[in-house]
Amino acid sequence: MLKDIVQVQLLDGYRLCLRFEDGVEGSVDVAELIRFTGIFAPLRDRDYFLQVRVNPDLGTICWPNGADLDPDVLYALVTGEPIFIPEPEAMLAVATRESAVHQQGGERLGQTRFA
Repeated sequence: MLKDIVQVQLLDGYRLCLRFEDGVEGSVDVAELIRFTGIFAPLRDRDYFLQVRVNPDLGTICWPNGADLDPDVLYALVTGEPIFIPEPEAMLAVATRESAVHQQGGERLGQTRFA
């Protein structure tokens, strides 16, 4: 997917309205996505949660302590589209096909092998 978040708006509770670079908009409830432990512990404090910002370098939302959320996961939640993760067999087929392309004089220059 790789759609960057370009805007965040605060809603009630721990809900955020997100807009992605392709114009898709929707809301997510962060309290349903995370446990308020570890790096996410400060977000339990609503005043700290309100400090959410878009980090354009990462293409996602983040907080001052470095906590962030995966934009692909957020996009999937907003759109209802599943995150595509290729099966290992499909990746092997692509790698084999690509190595076959790298032929010179009938000899393969390299062969990709997966253990």
